[in-house]
Amino acid sequence: MKQQAQGFTLIEVLIAMTLLSMMMVLLFASLKICADSWEKGENKINEVNEFAVVYSFFHQHLSLAHPLWNDFSSEEKTFSFQGSAHSLQFVSAMPASAGRSGLQLFSVDLQSDNNDRFINVTLMPFFPLAEGAAWHKEDDILINHVSGFTLAYFGSDDGISLGSWQDEWLAKNSLPRLVKINITLDNDIICPEMIIELKIVATPNTTNTATEPMTINNPKTAR
Repeated sequence: MKQQAQGFTLIEVLIAMTLLSMMMVLLFASLKICADSWEKGENKINEVNEFAVVYSFFHQHLSLAHPLWNDFSSEEKTFSFQGSAHSLQFVSAMPASAGRSGLQLFSVDLQSDNNDRFINVTLMPFFPLAEGAAWHKEDDILINHVSGFTLAYFGSDDGISLGSWQDEWLAKNSLPRLVKINITLDNDIICPEMIIELKIVATPNTTNTATEPMTINNPKTAR
């Protein structure tokens, strides 16, 4: 007696295809979850890196701001540190590796370009350069996609009393003790609030180093 060949019935094939389809759906769903998690992780790392760069900039340069007077030009003498609610100007030094010798005037403000807002940093020499030297002005973007940038300053007008937080630090003759910086990005991500303590530079020929700014004449005429 011949043995008949056994095959899969139509129902068995349909069940197998259904199970295979379910396995493929679960597999692709798992891959999508992994891809989304990976992307979120990378975005978080990028955000942390951006915040670290911003904090490092202010901690490295703003904390070492110099209390100087611009008294080497024909214009009205002004104090080097000027701060408003959305912009900041101060004098500090760059590291030797940056290739910019001497004290630099930092200008930090919120700018916009092509519907994008960013914090811009402008660098230029604080003291006049010698004759024939190139005037090197540099602009750089500190952080992109910014929706909010606010500053506040803690200090007192006399430099002795306790002081208070102020929205502006203009037309003063001393540095604030603290600068508070708040940055918000377009995707409603709020950078951790930064409070930078300014380390006042000692003043020559005075005992009150906490309130008296330094006045340095033009180095070309001082020789």
